[in-house]
Amino acid sequence: MPASSATLKDYLHLHFIVVLWGFTAILGKYITIPAVELVFFRTLLAFGGLGAMLYARRPGRVSRDAPPTLPLREAGPLLATGTLIAAHWILFFAAARVANVSVCLAGMATSSLWTSILEPLVNGRRIRPLEIGIGLVVMAGLYLVFHFEFNHALGGAMAVGSAMLAAMFSVLNGGFSRRHDAFVITFYEMGGAFAATALFLPFYAAWLVPDGTLRLMPTILDWLLIAGLAFACTVYAYSAAVQLLRRFSVFAMNLIINLEPVYGIGLAFLILGESERMTTGFYLGTLVILVAVLSYPVLDRLTARTVVK
Repeated sequence: MPASSATLKDYLHLHFIVVLWGFTAILGKYITIPAVELVFFRTLLAFGGLGAMLYARRPGRVSRDAPPTLPLREAGPLLATGTLIAAHWILFFAAARVANVSVCLAGMATSSLWTSILEPLVNGRRIRPLEIGIGLVVMAGLYLVFHFEFNHALGGAMAVGSAMLAAMFSVLNGGFSRRHDAFVITFYEMGGAFAATALFLPFYAAWLVPDGTLRLMPTILDWLLIAGLAFACTVYAYSAAVQLLRRFSVFAMNLIINLEPVYGIGLAFLILGESERMTTGFYLGTLVILVAVLSYPVLDRLTARTVVK
């Protein structure tokens, strides 16, 4: 579906969601437990909250084509997609701590390039030169970012891996959104993400935690921040984004999501201060990414008109 089918209200709604997502890395910096444990509790709260909401909506207030329970052949792919989401979040929060919030969010901007590669492979549609070109411009911006911030290369690589996983589950959700209610999709995917993280915990403790001790006792402040991640940045924002996939193409949506680093870096600098101050090259690279994001809708329409003529 072309990006032009979305209304101005849809665009504003999506930008608001992206602002919320840009804020998640900042919340993650203030949470004291490690990334894996953080994702475990975030997915647990999101899964439980969505389950309670769907249960409350059942008596005549949910459309008959969107039941909270799905047969295994339909639920299985949603649960499996949840494992991608869990891995994406673990890498995302780990990247913000290994490097910093700004580098983590800049690495996430590669999602458009990954989408331009993965969407044709998954959906069998023709590869669009415009999408590849825009994705390469984003990569050029990212090169500038890490050329001047090479000391954050490990965190940046983790963020790029997180972006690839984000692109993959966005492509998959593009198909799911045409068959299922957005909240039902999110419920099953959060269930899959929680189960995957829970199953990963013993291996994580044995191989990746120096003393083998998991941090499963969050502080009161941790609980409040994790609840914000679970309910505002996940239950609301993620479900609304899945719903918007009915009006945006996956690539156009991910391109707008590339504004996450722009919004997030601005918020990080305002909230975290000097720890987020970066080099001029970093901001130049971020500007290149921003120009690519904003130019895509215009170039997409111009290309469509040229093809029609």
